[in-house]
Amino acid sequence: MCTVPDFSLECLSPVLTEEPQRVDSLLREQWSPIRGPYDVQSQRPQLAPLTTDLTSSSIQSKQELQGPVRELTWKFPKVPEEPVQLDINFDLQQPQPSDSVAVQCWENRVHVEVKQDFFGTGQLLEPSLLSLGGCAVVNVDSVARVLIFQSELHECGSQLVVTDNELVYIFTLDYRPAEFQSTPIVRSSAATVGIECHYPRRHNVSSNELQPAWIPYVSTKVAEDILVFSLKIMTDDWLFERPSKVFFLGDVLNIQASVKPYNHAPLHIFVDHCIATSGPEVNSAPMYSFIENHGCLTDAKYTGSMSNFLPRVHRDKLQFQLEAFRFQQETSGVIYITCLLKASAAMVQVDENHKACSFRANGWASSDGSDEVCGCCDTSCGLRTDGVFKVPAGFQWEGRAKVGPLQVWENPHRAKNVI
Repeated sequence: MCTVPDFSLECLSPVLTEEPQRVDSLLREQWSPIRGPYDVQSQRPQLAPLTTDLTSSSIQSKQELQGPVRELTWKFPKVPEEPVQLDINFDLQQPQPSDSVAVQCWENRVHVEVKQDFFGTGQLLEPSLLSLGGCAVVNVDSVARVLIFQSELHECGSQLVVTDNELVYIFTLDYRPAEFQSTPIVRSSAATVGIECHYPRRHNVSSNELQPAWIPYVSTKVAEDILVFSLKIMTDDWLFERPSKVFFLGDVLNIQASVKPYNHAPLHIFVDHCIATSGPEVNSAPMYSFIENHGCLTDAKYTGSMSNFLPRVHRDKLQFQLEAFRFQQETSGVIYITCLLKASAAMVQVDENHKACSFRANGWASSDGSDEVCGCCDTSCGLRTDGVFKVPAGFQWEGRAKVGPLQVWENPHRAKNVI
């Protein structure tokens, strides 16, 4: 059977039979000088004049063509298109007021109790961040998680308003969030709660009321070669991509990184690095890096948040949660996220260059159960004691995924409240 291209005498038999004059030119063309990208000419052999008797009988006596030549039909595989997601019922949940403050107006002083979970998000506040008219907490109920303030009616910055029927003592409970050192982000805004004690000459009145707020972002996909990397913000049940790009401070972002291994053996996905910026470019300022050092989610370490990787369920998917935040001095609340994703052959073991580590109170933990690979998260992962970086084992592919703009809004109830 002759293959294409093949310039052997046997395969040229039909051509030689009909057009013997073309043979010499075909052979010379086959051995013509080849110029490469650096203009280097290959040497060809010297061809002797063609003197073979090219009669029909002599050619047929050699070999006849063994059937027709098959046409080349192979094509490079196409990446299948992802099915369009069906519309889902999704309602953006507006922040609700949180009953975090209780007040008792006594005969000559005021007693205020404040939940440490001030915004109803599960995050306990440091007592030093709250004050009653400049006065600090006087007691902490560690069991009930309640901060206690007490003040004489004429102290702690109180103001007295006299009306025809009553005396009104006005206090302010202030919350001033601490800035995270070495980061440009905030996860809450300042809040002021107005407290009023009304005295109709002989009676006292107590009251209460307060509220929270928060906000985050979204994502899509990126393709590289025949691998499709994706980064998506998911609904709370992790079944669908979240339709809304609007979040409130206090929300938790459910982020899923994945890789679709079209025409590949099973792969293992890792989130190597992630940054958040206020603009679409990765070099936009301000910039906040919350996953670094080859898969160390450092947000909880820097800010005390509950951000973490979830235990891995599928090799080609990795899920993590990130508490919503805003950039300081940025009024728009717009955030873009760019992540470097890596995929390695499924048989490659988890190591310092391929890991997903979360910061906990008792140290670093791996979503794959190999906590020992997270020991370098506080130093430099992948760097040996001799100062040379380790070379990752096995095959590896990389892809970048960017999502945004995402909008993080403040809670409108947080501006000012009166009790």
